[in-house]
Amino acid sequence: MTSTAELTRYLDELLETSSVPDYPNALNGLQLSNSGEVTRVAACVDFSTRTVSRAIDEKADLLLVHHGMFWSGIRPVVGAAYGRLRMLMDNDMAVYSSHLPLDRHALFGNNVLLSRLLGLEPLGEFASYKGVSIGARGESDLLTADIVERARRFARVHGGDAVATEFPEGRRTLRWGVCTGAGASADTLEEAVTAGLDTLVVGEGPHWTAVEAAELGIVIVYAGHYATETLGVSALAEHLAGRFGLPWVMIHAPTGL
Repeated sequence: MTSTAELTRYLDELLETSSVPDYPNALNGLQLSNSGEVTRVAACVDFSTRTVSRAIDEKADLLLVHHGMFWSGIRPVVGAAYGRLRMLMDNDMAVYSSHLPLDRHALFGNNVLLSRLLGLEPLGEFASYKGVSIGARGESDLLTADIVERARRFARVHGGDAVATEFPEGRRTLRWGVCTGAGASADTLEEAVTAGLDTLVVGEGPHWTAVEAAELGIVIVYAGHYATETLGVSALAEHLAGRFGLPWVMIHAPTGL
């Protein structure tokens, strides 16, 4: 058993929560408190009725999420929103959310972990947001097809699939960047060109980014928003379990996207 306040202080410091800029609806940190103690941690990518219900089934009293309670914006607490809140409070469950602070973390971040899972060793930062880098980049000498296949196997384990823009047989990836989640954007493409990257691995992106990538000579691997962001919360929950002696469980709720 550990106090909710102690866990919150630890996570805020570890993730540098107060100093990392983010979208307004992210509201990083403790989003809902409980009566003050944590005995079991449940981790998930998205806050939803499905994940809250399964966390209750697992008898967790801290839900660690990547996309938090207010991700879809400010709404009246009625209907499903009221139901989720009622379930949380009836079961004395706290909610802690970390979006970009977790994406960019050097040890538990989605981008570093995905890079290594694909056989890519991060050497620098990538994907700047308001002056703070969220993603990772590095150098390699790997067949692009091998990276795509690794991404495809990983995505399929998490209920999705990976799609890559067209590339010739035998093409090699020499300079790459990784930005999980909604990582393909005008800004990341521009940054990739400036940095001389030839391959990007992202979670998802709009259709036009695939068209533009071909024009720029860059291959983009879209490995799934959900899949690419399962890594950080599970690694962070496992770390908390080891540090504070708390049991933990990963709750999977794939979207297929």
